[in-house]
Amino acid sequence: MPYRRVVSTQRVFQAASSSFKVRIPVLSFLVLLCALWLGCSGSDNRPSNARAAAPQIVPVGVSTAKKTDTPVFLTGLGSVQAFNTVSVKTRVDGQLVQVAFREGQHVNKGDLLAVVDPRPYQVALSQAQAQLFKDQASLRDAQLNYERFKGLLQDSGAMSQQQVDTQRATAEQLEGAVRSDQATVENAKLNLAYCHITSPITGRVGLRMVDIGNMVHASDTNPLLIITQLQPIAVLFTLPEDKLLAVKKHMTGHPLMVDAYGRDDQTKIESGSLVTIDNQIDPTTGTAKLKAVFDNKGETLWPNQFVNVHLLLETLKNSIVVPAAAIQRGPQGTFVYGVKPDKTVEIRPVTVALTQSNTSVISSGVAPGDMVVTDGQDKLQAGTKVEPRIGGVAPSAAGPGISNPQNQNATSGAQ
Repeated sequence: MPYRRVVSTQRVFQAASSSFKVRIPVLSFLVLLCALWLGCSGSDNRPSNARAAAPQIVPVGVSTAKKTDTPVFLTGLGSVQAFNTVSVKTRVDGQLVQVAFREGQHVNKGDLLAVVDPRPYQVALSQAQAQLFKDQASLRDAQLNYERFKGLLQDSGAMSQQQVDTQRATAEQLEGAVRSDQATVENAKLNLAYCHITSPITGRVGLRMVDIGNMVHASDTNPLLIITQLQPIAVLFTLPEDKLLAVKKHMTGHPLMVDAYGRDDQTKIESGSLVTIDNQIDPTTGTAKLKAVFDNKGETLWPNQFVNVHLLLETLKNSIVVPAAAIQRGPQGTFVYGVKPDKTVEIRPVTVALTQSNTSVISSGVAPGDMVVTDGQDKLQAGTKVEPRIGGVAPSAAGPGISNPQNQNATSGAQ
């Protein structure tokens, strides 16, 4: 009996021990869950109170309204055209024996360009001069006979009137032959001069299209070369028809300045002046053509080049300007967010007189020196506290309570 009691006691102790081991993890989990719940509740209450107490500060980009002279430009798409373009051809037939130019060379009016074999035309000139000399001798003989016959008729009547008239007609016929010979001589001289091809204008030579030794003809379709006048040069551009009255009004008294820009509309190429407006409007596009002239001293403009044209219409004196990004539009019209000295914003209705490029001219609503918001307006309303930045990042943009992100990273790493 004692032995059985001892065994029963051990079994009871073992059962109680295993039951106790099972209950310990469950109790530990419940205690941990309660602690987490209490901690989360406390942490939620503290930040909500802190957020309610601290006002929100919005970082914004700002700019200052300035008073300055503002140029008013009209823009259009234009095409460069040469003042003169000449396709040089031969005016006589023959073999090309000399080319006196280089491709891309600048030539002046009258400079020798090429030579066609002049020998056939020199021979033709000699023949014409010989015939002229022969007819001139016959004319002198006929004129002397006419004077001789006319004297005999008047003095002794040895000559009849018919003989005198016939001799006069013969002299006049020979005079006509001499004049024809003189014209033939001049034509031969002209052909001989045409053998020496000279530049009709001052300009730049293009690519050579015929080589030495080739036969050239006046009836050839292709020219020997093309000369283009680059200085000065013209630009034709278009403007809407509703701008023509303003352009015509400002043209009186002084020429309007015109600037030519590249395809990116950022690189200025050349400056010139407006010459004229076309005499009609294109009904299909509702635009009119205008012509400007540029000195093109540096040869930065080339024929058939496309350019963006900026026509200086006028200059607004002492105008108030702000960045175009500051202008907002609402149900009541245009407005800006103005920054007050206490770094809060207010809504200011404004009247925009002109907007071009990235600048707006304000006629009312903003004074010189006023600070307006140019970035971050979507987070603003009247009275919002802001942290202005001009060309940089506001200190609060890095996050609340962070003065130096590098120091924060170093501290976190040390921890």
